[in-house]
Amino acid sequence: MTLLELVIWLIIGFTGYQFWRIRGISERTNVYLKQYCNSNNLQLLSVARAKTRFTFKYGKPDWHSKFNFEFSSNGEDRYTGQVELVGIRVLRTEVPPHRV
Repeated sequence: MTLLELVIWLIIGFTGYQFWRIRGISERTNVYLKQYCNSNNLQLLSVARAKTRFTFKYGKPDWHSKFNFEFSSNGEDRYTGQVELVGIRVLRTEVPPHRV
């Protein structure tokens, strides 16, 4: 095995790891939003990743992600909120004013 082959395998491995890391962040966000909506008597309708970028926030390299989610408070209306994360740490959750 040459040095070039080793570097190629390391790049492939690192890329695969980052793919699974982003997938894990998406799954954790979905679980968080289900719990958030249940605790606030909301119905979660959908979740979509809006943006993901690599950042060095809080002194370590990780993914900074924003997700948009749709929810309903009465079963008829539809509202869009946003959750922002660094890694799996939730920074903020924004929900617009909605009917209760």
